[in-house]
Amino acid sequence: MKPGKTISLLWGLRSFCASHGCLYCYFGTTAEHSVQMPTQLGVLSHLSPNDLTTDQVLAFAATLPDSPVGRVFLAGGEPLLWRPIIKLIEILKAGGLEVVVCTSGVALNRADLRDPLIELGVDAVSVSLDSADPVHNDQWRPPRRDGDGWEAVVCGISALIEARGPAPRPKVGIYSVITRQNLPDILAVPELAATLGCDYAVPQPIALDPGHNLTQTLSLTPEHVPALRRHFDELYAADLPLVLPERTYAGQVAAAVTKPTDLVPGCFGGDTLYFIQPDGTVWDCPSGLKIAATAPERHRTIKDTAARDLFPAPTGCGNDCALFSEDCVNMWPLTSFPVLAPTRPEAPRA
Repeated sequence: MKPGKTISLLWGLRSFCASHGCLYCYFGTTAEHSVQMPTQLGVLSHLSPNDLTTDQVLAFAATLPDSPVGRVFLAGGEPLLWRPIIKLIEILKAGGLEVVVCTSGVALNRADLRDPLIELGVDAVSVSLDSADPVHNDQWRPPRRDGDGWEAVVCGISALIEARGPAPRPKVGIYSVITRQNLPDILAVPELAATLGCDYAVPQPIALDPGHNLTQTLSLTPEHVPALRRHFDELYAADLPLVLPERTYAGQVAAAVTKPTDLVPGCFGGDTLYFIQPDGTVWDCPSGLKIAATAPERHRTIKDTAARDLFPAPTGCGNDCALFSEDCVNMWPLTSFPVLAPTRPEAPRA
């Protein structure tokens, strides 16, 4: 990021994911929420009626260049299926911001969505794929339609890399949700990413609330830590031609699973990282624990507000936080992981 532009935003856009119905989606499932909508602070839903209008979203985006924000992660749902997405990216890139699009990957098979990512200079595209095994992946990320499963995701990745050609942007990578069911994918998915010609890969520990119906089936526990460490050791020993999280990341994952401490001194949440949910609410970070503990006077919105009034210049010291969890580990790659480090020669200039 440019000097003075040191804040990252994770911006969730309301966009129903037409390609997948992931069983552990952080937006919940439409089946559950059609029976009872969640009311807890920060809990998202595909069915929420309170989203900002397109004009409000774009108006706020236009204020970001006049703020310390330097990088925006556009997430969903599926952000590429949010109708004004290309216009939003155009505004962000025209303002000099780094833009990372987080996608399920199927939409990358559409030239009308894929090509503008290249033409507008999007900096990176992170694709969600949880296993090198199509059967396992599609079990937990079931496609809503025939043909939108694992193979369509891989084809979308390949289509973007081919369309990019020798250009340096966008970097393309794979994010994987690691559960007790797919520990070998800590290595297997990055191996697949390298085969496809990706630039980076990030294995992330699943983060489920204790009361989630899949917690007992998928969540990692201290008994899984030896296997976690072994597979991470194998990953770094493989010396793949990819950018990976720093080696200390494996220890952070293990710490999140075993929870040896409940304090993160100088946390980046509310200093160099913020989270925006689709209704415009701004939180210091996406951690459910942190959101639940946020005092009412700290509830803010981007609606009719300029970014410079919401995001002060970071202190660089962060804020001590006693709410350490897997969510924290999943945020570290957004702030310190060198996703945008050059990994291939720059394209020759015309």
